[in-house]
Amino acid sequence: MLVLGIESSTPVASVALVSEQGIMGEIVLNIGLTHSEQLLPLIDDLLKQVRIDLEQIEGIAVGGGPGSFTGLRIGMATAKGLAQGRKVPLVSISTLRILAGNMETQPALVAPVMNARKHEVYTALFRFTGKGEEELVSPRAIAPETWARELLAFREPVILLGDGVPVYLGLWQEIMGSQALIPPPIHWQIRASQVAWLGRKKMLAGETVDLYSLKPVYIRPAEAEARLLGQSCS
Repeated sequence: MLVLGIESSTPVASVALVSEQGIMGEIVLNIGLTHSEQLLPLIDDLLKQVRIDLEQIEGIAVGGGPGSFTGLRIGMATAKGLAQGRKVPLVSISTLRILAGNMETQPALVAPVMNARKHEVYTALFRFTGKGEEELVSPRAIAPETWARELLAFREPVILLGDGVPVYLGLWQEIMGSQALIPPPIHWQIRASQVAWLGRKKMLAGETVDLYSLKPVYIRPAEAEARLLGQSCS
């Protein structure tokens, strides 16, 4: 099964194509352009490079959030448009699960931390075993100090990775000490190849989503929505 992966939840845009043999191709860009400028040209370029026609794609997977509100909307709209046009299955994958998957072979707890701004991080906590994964803490937005102290209570090593690591690096190290394990920055990115691979596994298991009802997972409301809620309650 040939699956296209699309990831735009952070300033890094990436697209990838995977098959049963693994990654056929992947393009990752972090050059400051908006995702609306990048995604379709990246997909077109990727397909040309791997010599695959759009008609050959059998499924589409997209990073579903949390992350940048604008980036998620653009990625989701792109994925929906392609899936609808091709009449192929579509799945959404948690960006926190994708990020945690970069460390799934390591014998430690894994806490992806994405910078949510407003002095919060988007995060969750996973334990990976040879039989799969266990989500110990579900996705949430939380103050980094509070999260560091909650992780400390597990009394075992925790791998922290994501763009929330450098923002609060001193804090993680101060509160958690040697219990905080920080991998190299190369492992902090959410990659479309992971999106496509995990999406392909879901599709093969029959786990697809309704194209029209699928929405990004924001965790907290966008600023415009928060203002409207505030006005309606006042």
